[in-house]
Amino acid sequence: MFKCSVAAIFAVGATSSLLLGAAVPSLAQAADIELLGPVSLRVVLPSLLPQFERSSGHKVKVGYATLGAIAKRLLDGEIVDVAMVSPEQNEQLQKQGKLLEGSRAEVASVGFTVFVKKGAPKPDVGSVDALKRTLLAATSIVLGDPAAGGGAGVYTAGLMERLGLAADIKSRTRLVKSGTEVAEAVAKGEAEIGIGVASDAAIVPGLDAFALPPGAQSYSVYVAGISSGSKQIDAAKALIVFLTAPATKQVLKANGFETP
Repeated sequence: MFKCSVAAIFAVGATSSLLLGAAVPSLAQAADIELLGPVSLRVVLPSLLPQFERSSGHKVKVGYATLGAIAKRLLDGEIVDVAMVSPEQNEQLQKQGKLLEGSRAEVASVGFTVFVKKGAPKPDVGSVDALKRTLLAATSIVLGDPAAGGGAGVYTAGLMERLGLAADIKSRTRLVKSGTEVAEAVAKGEAEIGIGVASDAAIVPGLDAFALPPGAQSYSVYVAGISSGSKQIDAAKALIVFLTAPATKQVLKANGFETP
């Protein structure tokens, strides 16, 4: 849910009818906005942002990176207009003066799934114990590399430790830089099984995906904030309103995300 301060700072009213029916501003008001978002949102932002551009007159340049890389770039002084990171990273970046206080708005969250190649036998992941047995029996596994800073890699590395599997599966596990690469490796038959975020099943063909069971499941939460160095504050506010509008939420849900 949004914090109360978001409702105040975005008093323009976050309704889809306002967004899609708003008059296009004059050229003097139109702005070029830079957005940094998580890699998993590549499945939806390319189709969503042109709608915002048409309704607002603003133009959006979007870059994708892991949450860790986005946070580091902001801490290192990079100036964008809107950045999406985790709630914890957003709070830290506000304390560091890199994001504006009160500009935090939750956009989406995404859970983790087990991937197998389409048509392969369905893995038993109905419980934590079943998940452990399935991973121990797998001939090859692909996971995100936690050193790359991606949410999927960091989480699955911790999960393997918590389940007591890290040492047992190490020799059969390949680490890749992003969750999307996990899905691609399984789809290509380069690994029998992988664990990644649910949204990757929407952009990588040739997969069957099964949610992690309670006790192993977790969610990556994406929150947007306005850079303290932005010179396009009003346009940045309008973009965040669009990203949290009902029409946008429908698209996100159709692509494996959950919304507040």
